[in-house]
Amino acid sequence: MNHSTITLYGAHWCPDCRRSKQFLGEHQIPYTWIDIEQDKEAEQTVIAMNDGKRIIPTIVFADGSFVTEPSNAELAQKLGLKTSAEYSHYSFVVIGGGPAGLTAALYTAREGIDTLVIERAAFGGQAAGTEKLDNMPGFPDGVAGIEFAERLRRQAERFGVELLQAQEVVGIESHDNYHTVITGDGSRYSACALLITTGSRYRRLGVEGESEYMGAGIHFCATCDGPFYKGKHVAVVGGGNSATEESLLLTKFADKVTMLVRGDEFKASQIIQEAVLGDPKIDVRWNTEVQTFRGAESKLNSLALLNNRTGESEVAEVDGAFIFIGLDPNTGLLRGTPVRLDEWGFIITGHSLVHDGNRPPGFEAREPFVLESSVPGIFAAGDVRQGSTKQVASAAGEGATAALLVREYLKMV
Repeated sequence: MNHSTITLYGAHWCPDCRRSKQFLGEHQIPYTWIDIEQDKEAEQTVIAMNDGKRIIPTIVFADGSFVTEPSNAELAQKLGLKTSAEYSHYSFVVIGGGPAGLTAALYTAREGIDTLVIERAAFGGQAAGTEKLDNMPGFPDGVAGIEFAERLRRQAERFGVELLQAQEVVGIESHDNYHTVITGDGSRYSACALLITTGSRYRRLGVEGESEYMGAGIHFCATCDGPFYKGKHVAVVGGGNSATEESLLLTKFADKVTMLVRGDEFKASQIIQEAVLGDPKIDVRWNTEVQTFRGAESKLNSLALLNNRTGESEVAEVDGAFIFIGLDPNTGLLRGTPVRLDEWGFIITGHSLVHDGNRPPGFEAREPFVLESSVPGIFAAGDVRQGSTKQVASAAGEGATAALLVREYLKMV
């Protein structure tokens, strides 16, 4: 099916339309959005297709077929996404299909370990949504994030990894040497070893234009995307350690960095504050919030700002914006399980589990593997793990390491 010819008819106020747009976006499926309240001809098209009823969303596909008000499961089926696995038990199950998860899976499958990967959205994780990966080893000219993700997926398939898409894991159960994952449709898949690579998500501002310009002027990684702004003007949103540190890094590329801080002071270490305030390339704007991201020709070019102290509004022209207001790990599925998390919700692994003498059950007679969680046989890698570096290359490296550790663990059970 040619996904690029999908047309989604809806309206800005329609929650089911937003859900369908979110689903297509998460799976990196191109579509054309038409707001029927702005296009009366399109409205009549929808009414004609639905026997006189004004039903939205109405989604039309390349072959002329269409669906109305589809659930995510119905949309996945229509798009040909595989949502159920061939077997109910595997030696190894990976939760999350980003660089860490796919790398681990291709390593284990290559060694003959039957492997299932379960991914709720698009394979490739956050990397798939990155405009260009310029610091990935082996790609001297850089590589588009979506292309890198597709290569990883094909490589995993080449070695026989079974890939399950558009399925969210909602819970995990463990007993004896078995671990069972439960998906949103009620399916249960058991394994001798699990790897959690569900990643983390950047906190967003939730303002108008943010989703539209993600990866097209709005970024969350200065190391990854800063070099694209040599000699340009960028804004940094945030006032904590990450925002201040990344602002200093961006001065190596951009001619001007404008920091937009919601409060009237930084929440960063004193030495970093002093470095930022003393840098001539950095302009700090206190009590300032972004109201709207604006652009032209599918590229961000300005910000509508509000001074929350004076109430004054203005428009600031920028070439790009970097948002650093925190990360949230995708560990909701671990609520109520014995998998230990730190105070921010990241998975604790390896020596950090035992250095205080409080050994988790099952580790009385051995040390946990370096990427093993507090539950023997459940491992974690990539951004979801405490202490990870939040880089694609290191996530892939952790995935390979996890695979080798899983191989050793499976010899024990």
